[in-house]
Amino acid sequence: MAELNYVTQDTFDKMQEDLQRMRTVDRPAASKAIAEAREKGDLKENAEYDAAKEAQGMLEAKIKYLEGALANSRILNTSDIDTSKVSILTKVKITNLKTKKTVEYKLVGESEADLKAGKISVSSPIGKGLIGKAVGDVADITVPSGLMQFKIEAISI
Repeated sequence: MAELNYVTQDTFDKMQEDLQRMRTVDRPAASKAIAEAREKGDLKENAEYDAAKEAQGMLEAKIKYLEGALANSRILNTSDIDTSKVSILTKVKITNLKTKKTVEYKLVGESEADLKAGKISVSSPIGKGLIGKAVGDVADITVPSGLMQFKIEAISI
């Protein structure tokens, strides 16, 4: 069985919109591009035809991936989240005990992760290390650069 993909309702809706656009707009456009290239003559030496076929193949792969992701998605509701411990969709304020730097992250599913927006995946090393911790706990997390220690300062939604 494929791995579950935890998402918010907004992300789920965006994924559905993207899939619908690919099926109704992009797929017919790819077919039209292939047909136009086919009309230009010999297919053995037709780079435009080859490019159109390759673009269609990539589009079909994206559609298949998105269909699978949607089928394995579970929509999370923020009102059901317990903030006594770190879990998916919680914001956690942590302090790096070595550098004394404090940062805040929101733990999200893999498809929503965006470090610049302060969203980290629950499947990342730091995300895995924070899950289940409570305010005041110290999380010892092994990352590629070594061991890091974070103190949980606050948990919110």
